[in-house]
Amino acid sequence: MKLIFVYNANSGKLNGYLDSLHKVISPKTYPCSLCDITYGVLKIKPEWQSFKDNTDLDLEFHHLDEFKNKFGADARARFTYPIILNEENNVLREFISKAELDNLKNEKELITLINLKTTGL
Repeated sequence: MKLIFVYNANSGKLNGYLDSLHKVISPKTYPCSLCDITYGVLKIKPEWQSFKDNTDLDLEFHHLDEFKNKFGADARARFTYPIILNEENNVLREFISKAELDNLKNEKELITLINLKTTGL
């Protein structure tokens, strides 16, 4: 099983700067709860980095444009972002939905949810 994290943002330095600015100026309208949970204004949150570095799970991360390039426009259109997908046998399934991500308060809650869902599989 591989978990694929798809941020509701495009890749690139300019997009990163604009996203950071959006987080500061209008955090309530920022469209990527996964970005907000795992990253501060300029860098990854330490507890999230530690989880990524120490987990035995197979994790893959994409921005919207990267996801579309790898999996195609049809896959891109099937889901609402941000999202965490489960890829098994080349099939993508929702693992943690946008709604679930939107309800999380911080990276600790995300880590707990991932651990609960992966140990239950």
